[in-house]
Amino acid sequence: MDPQIIQVKPSKTEYARGEKWRIVKNIVVLGFAFMVHFTAFHGASNLQSSVNADEALGTSTLASIYGSLILSNIFLPVVIISWLGCKWTVALSFTAYMPFIMSQFYPKFYTMIPAGLSVGFGGGPLWCAKCTYLTVAAEAYSQITGIKSDVLVIRFFGLFFMFYQFAQVWGNLISSAVLSSGEPMLNTTIINETLQNVEDICGANFCPGVTIAENPNLEPPAKEKIQLISGIYLGCMIAACVIVAFGVDSLSRYNKGRTGSGSGLSGFKLLAVTLKHLKNPYQLLMLPITMFIGAEQAFIAADFNASYVSCGWGISNIGYVMICFGVTNGIAAIIIGSVVKLTGRCPVVIFAMLLHVVIIITLLVWRPDNTDKYMYFLMAGLWGVADAVWLVQINAMSGILFPGKEEASYSNFRLWEATGSVITCHWLHGYRISRVQSQN
Repeated sequence: MDPQIIQVKPSKTEYARGEKWRIVKNIVVLGFAFMVHFTAFHGASNLQSSVNADEALGTSTLASIYGSLILSNIFLPVVIISWLGCKWTVALSFTAYMPFIMSQFYPKFYTMIPAGLSVGFGGGPLWCAKCTYLTVAAEAYSQITGIKSDVLVIRFFGLFFMFYQFAQVWGNLISSAVLSSGEPMLNTTIINETLQNVEDICGANFCPGVTIAENPNLEPPAKEKIQLISGIYLGCMIAACVIVAFGVDSLSRYNKGRTGSGSGLSGFKLLAVTLKHLKNPYQLLMLPITMFIGAEQAFIAADFNASYVSCGWGISNIGYVMICFGVTNGIAAIIIGSVVKLTGRCPVVIFAMLLHVVIIITLLVWRPDNTDKYMYFLMAGLWGVADAVWLVQINAMSGILFPGKEEASYSNFRLWEATGSVITCHWLHGYRISRVQSQN
């Protein structure tokens, strides 16, 4: 075990026989609910930069999500969780995502930007409540079984993220099936003749000013198909709320006597807990890698889909490529705990860093077109493996290093993750505009 890890020493609590299976049930049901909910959100957000490309509406909406998520993580998680508890915070936060799906029926700046802000304000309490629930449940399971809590935290996060990342599979399977239905097979020869020098307009060279006449791959799907997808996604979000409300036990069952980050505080003192936690040197050291997680997630969701998949292969194929991302991400998330047990945490994190460097260099030199389809799946799949390492390990460390302060710790994680996403979206958008202006 790493020397800097602080062992959790919870107070002894008597649990009923079979309680450990009930804890596992709660983790599974919570993970399943997140999978159903983010089947809708991931499926919709992956299409934004391509389907709503006019005037960068989709990218601007994603930026509004990440921007409001920053404010949300500063002010809301500790307050909302202290009022509602983790279970009902999750259920309520799910509803904040629904306007984003509803806005897809009428995508305009005045409908989608407020909907994006709603997602961000709900996202802070949602993720903080989820992380706190997993960490406290791991502490309770540790008391029952005698297994070290830091080991259980990694296992529980791995199990959760397996469910969560498979949302990429189902969400993108839905979008791809609908977008591909009734679509005639395109004549590859004609497309190649139209594109001519595709390597000059896609990948690292992509510019948003490319017209459909220059690249038929960028033609958006019919509105009826987008509305059908949105209706399915909205039903998924409603189902997720019901699953949490009736299938997950309240965390008060396991945190008796626990003093959380906001215990005994109120008003602005309660809101300041998140920022005060930045005084901890461990928290400060985690900021760069946390911001990178936000940056790499924003890139794969927005720029990779628009610049590589849509431009080089077609919008209807985004879902298939992101399914590969979700599968490798989910599988990697569940096996990381076992690997860390054998090798330790440091080698796994170094592997993820080196893998990401290799992928980024490859994306800079690769010129995508519709003939090397395997490369789209290879890049997305390897990115999913690296992303799984970051998510599981850094989330777990946030709970292990700060026992009893999970709310503030995870608020900071989501705060700086969102900051990395905002910087990436803003920089990519500004860079593209500058390239278009320089070419005119």
